[in-house]
Amino acid sequence: MDSVRSQISRRSRWSGTGVLTGILLLLSIPPAMPSAADSVPKRGSAYMGMGVLAHDGADATAVPAESVPRVTQTEGVDVSSHQLNVSWSTLWNSGVKWAYTKATEGTSYTNPYFTQQYNGSYDKGMIRGAYHFATPDGSGGAAQADYFVDHGGGWSKDGKTLPGVLDIEWNPYGDSCYGKSKSAMVSWIRDFLNRYKTRTGRDAVIYTATSWWTECTGNYAGFGATNPLWIARYASAVGTLPSGWSTYTMWQYTSSGPTVGDHDRFNGATDRLKALATG
Repeated sequence: MDSVRSQISRRSRWSGTGVLTGILLLLSIPPAMPSAADSVPKRGSAYMGMGVLAHDGADATAVPAESVPRVTQTEGVDVSSHQLNVSWSTLWNSGVKWAYTKATEGTSYTNPYFTQQYNGSYDKGMIRGAYHFATPDGSGGAAQADYFVDHGGGWSKDGKTLPGVLDIEWNPYGDSCYGKSKSAMVSWIRDFLNRYKTRTGRDAVIYTATSWWTECTGNYAGFGATNPLWIARYASAVGTLPSGWSTYTMWQYTSSGPTVGDHDRFNGATDRLKALATG
């Protein structure tokens, strides 16, 4: 290409035709294509519901139907480093009574805002918990459960700490199912849940979307009897649940709520929320 420009330069000294020829030659050279890596987010930047809009979409309003009385649906939020320092007073005054904070991802990432977010919600009076963003292509389920518990994902029977959450959803860094077969994914999830139960004495909550669960686990029904379900669906109703669950415990219903984008409903009044916290 340098030689072409050199020829153009020499010709353009003598005639306007040379200039025109040079322009045409340059226009014929295709632009450099962007690298696939340019669109892949940085490791550790994932958050709960990151793939929901792209894969499942959302209703125009994405607000739960008000036919469901608020007295039986307790408002909550989930946060990660994307929210930075959270105004817990604002959320509390708006009716938010519980919160989950991202603690970890894989076996190398911890949320740098975890302390402000996790302790801040607790200090304001909310019932709080921590979640782990799973990356099954990086390490085993048991190893990630250990990392989660060791970095904020533990549980204590203080009445204000909810059991940990396994956030298992679309892979933001590559293949949706992390390159795993359906049976291998189920095994990975089981390893995580078993280790978490061994370490804390509690059954972890599973956060997922029905479409991902169907695609990547074959709509496996084996966890519904033991692990509470946190369903992701940005709509006026939760829709079809994954196999094994006849009801949901929590519902992430929007990513564009007030103060903090991700808003959720606990499927019960605050006394049932406290019961989940105490076990």
